[in-house]
Amino acid sequence: MPLNNIKHGDTVLEAKGITKRFPGVVANDHIDFEIKAGEVHAILGENGAGKTTLMNILFGLYQPDEGELFVGGENVSFKSPLDAIDLGIGMVHQHRKLVPAHSVIENIILGHPKAGKILDLKRAEEEIHELSRKYGFKIDLRAKVWQISEGEKQLVEILKALYRGAKILILDEPTSALTPIETEMLMESIKTMSSEDLAIVPFITHKLPIVLGISERVTVLRHGKVVSRLKTSEATMKRLAREMVGREVIFRVEKEEVERGAPVLEVENLSALNDKGLTALKGASFSIHEGEIFGIAGISGNGQSELVETIAGLRKEQEGKIIFNGQNISHTSSLERWQAGIGYIPADRIDVGSIGEFSLIENILMNYYFDEDFSNRGILDYKKARKLTNKIIDEFGVATPNPETTAKCLSGGNLQKIILGRVLSRKPKLIIADLPSQGLDVGATEFIRNKLIETRGEKACVILISEDLDEILSMSDWVVPIYEGEIMDIIPGEEAKREGVGAMMAGVKLEEARS
Repeated sequence: MPLNNIKHGDTVLEAKGITKRFPGVVANDHIDFEIKAGEVHAILGENGAGKTTLMNILFGLYQPDEGELFVGGENVSFKSPLDAIDLGIGMVHQHRKLVPAHSVIENIILGHPKAGKILDLKRAEEEIHELSRKYGFKIDLRAKVWQISEGEKQLVEILKALYRGAKILILDEPTSALTPIETEMLMESIKTMSSEDLAIVPFITHKLPIVLGISERVTVLRHGKVVSRLKTSEATMKRLAREMVGREVIFRVEKEEVERGAPVLEVENLSALNDKGLTALKGASFSIHEGEIFGIAGISGNGQSELVETIAGLRKEQEGKIIFNGQNISHTSSLERWQAGIGYIPADRIDVGSIGEFSLIENILMNYYFDEDFSNRGILDYKKARKLTNKIIDEFGVATPNPETTAKCLSGGNLQKIILGRVLSRKPKLIIADLPSQGLDVGATEFIRNKLIETRGEKACVILISEDLDEILSMSDWVVPIYEGEIMDIIPGEEAKREGVGAMMAGVKLEEARS
């Protein structure tokens, strides 16, 4: 095996002139890349820059049209991921490949040759415990996957690769679904793994501080080509963003003063259950006026999803009232709320916000099929729908060959632009934006934020859910920490302080947080 005698600093993986073409696009254009033992080498790029294609080639999911791969100095070719795994390459996908009903240890050994015909769980548990101890992982191997957090699921995927003997670890957007605390823990784990001469390749589109905090080198892709290679010690967030996007990116949100208008939404003593039938939202009360962004700050699983789903009509309230434009809408359907002027941008753009097999036109129609302008006695007017879709594509800068393209073919940023355009094109009075920039590159994030700020100036109001505290603090007129389903405080945006809000997100009471 080429990686058996590798020492710290040796080149373990090298790609030369990698080119991959798909109909109408060159996804990778003569890319050169290398990674050394004991190094974290980040690959940056916008959504659609070619990172995923390159990653799939390095892991044997795709075969390059041109170029060569070298592992431990030996020229190799992969017919499938099994070839890459056999040579010591492991990959952790952004979207988990785990079986929720099975335990952690069962997921790790599933399909592994070590398991044999008769499972020896005791031996496997001892070996995985030793791996966990070596790299500082803390996880209950007997727990079911559905019972553990996103951060723990990430560790399961990493352990799965390490148990198969990975010396090179490819991480696809490793922190995209993690809380700030889980992100810090993963960063420490990555540092520990690299100190043990593992080679780590994180593919990242956003969260540039993560890149600066863990990597030694950075390669930046744009439109399928390498546009920059640099040492992380010589990089800044501003420079990395400029290299990724090809222009200056403004990280600070420019927000004009907007006169506070009439009340749009009033929530009174609202409570709701989660999917397990447990109380997830406890007596929430607040009001939002025209021209306001109401930023709800919380760690995932603290009632934010239940709150916005209840307001959008996707979850039944247990107690309380929802008043929209002076009307009690508590017992109305989600469709009636759409028609009344409530727009909803879900956190899950793939499984909830779109239908991958449908064209962009059909995805836009999901917000219009009930309008008489687009539907005559049940017959959809595709001509009008196409015209609207093209308008959204132009206005929101969606990179797509045509409106007949299926949603699954779009990058994450372009799909989010379609969903945002579909919602904003109806001119709603209230926009519920649940994690609108999660997993997006810096350019798409800047665009989404600016569009939400624009709606604030058009006498609409926004409920912004984000796990990025900087995003909440920079965009919100009101900052609302939430913990275990309880709203901890409602703070004017100009008075909100990072330390105090962060403390309340962790459950510290108002008086203690402000002291």
